[in-house]
Amino acid sequence: MLRLVSREFCEFCSPAGDRPAPFRDPASSLSKRVDDVVERLIFDERFAMLHQYAPAVPRLGIAPFRTGSEALHGVSWLGVVTVFPQAAGLGAGWDVGLVRQVADAVSTELRAFHHRPPAISTAAERGANSLRAWAPVLNLLRDPRRGRSEEGYSEDPVHTARVGQASCRGLSGDRPAYLRAAPVLKRFLACNNEDDRCTTSSGLRPRVLQEYDLAAFRPVVASGAATGAMPAYNLVNGRPCHISPLIGAEPRRWAEPTGHELFVVSDAEAPPNLVDPESCFDDHPEGRAAALKAGIDSFTDQNEDSATVTARLRESLDRN
Repeated sequence: MLRLVSREFCEFCSPAGDRPAPFRDPASSLSKRVDDVVERLIFDERFAMLHQYAPAVPRLGIAPFRTGSEALHGVSWLGVVTVFPQAAGLGAGWDVGLVRQVADAVSTELRAFHHRPPAISTAAERGANSLRAWAPVLNLLRDPRRGRSEEGYSEDPVHTARVGQASCRGLSGDRPAYLRAAPVLKRFLACNNEDDRCTTSSGLRPRVLQEYDLAAFRPVVASGAATGAMPAYNLVNGRPCHISPLIGAEPRRWAEPTGHELFVVSDAEAPPNLVDPESCFDDHPEGRAAALKAGIDSFTDQNEDSATVTARLRESLDRN
């Protein structure tokens, strides 16, 4: 995200011999560097980063960026890449070491694409290809009739968690202080059907919720292997996943002992569903406010149209 720029364009580049600003100082802790750069951002700059496509902040040397790239069994939609077996095939192999090797190769290619011009759009303002990998998928394959069963590893939560953790470790790389890529777990929670996926509700009794569906996600987050999570399109027990209290009550709580925060990104075009077709709120500003309060950190919505997303969020703020 942070890129060095020439001195004449950066007000925080230090004269020779002076210590750089904390966020530019590799000797400072990561948390101190993040706190420092966030403190320097003005309100409008922070607000713009709520959308997947974040604009540049030239005065701080921050280039434009976006918050996700598909990487389940190979990098997707960025150009010619290595394609590996689907997740269901990898899970059927029962070989967590092999899964980690596959994820290692995927993240290496993802980082290579990060350093080349965007392949989908010629617009320079689109930003660098993201190092945040939208993978692995930990949804359990409870019904073979689901339209996207190939994205999951198995119907067993213990096996899925073991394979999912291996995938996350492979994506992250082996350096203790740096991530090669940042894995985001999909899709939280109980995403079991494709038809009418935005309006159907998965009914989970408390025991099924705790011992089955959450059991696939909990060990991966609690181990510190995951850096983020993506809510599902569907509802659980009548409440849309994008405004579910489970976001804070479960995965964010599991992450606390690891010392790392969990980034929560919306699924593509899911936020508008809160108004239509789910009819949970009267308008989009109200729906966006509810999603933000529930724990959504980044809105994957309206493709590259940041203006529409930020306008709806601003209206929700104006209306308190």
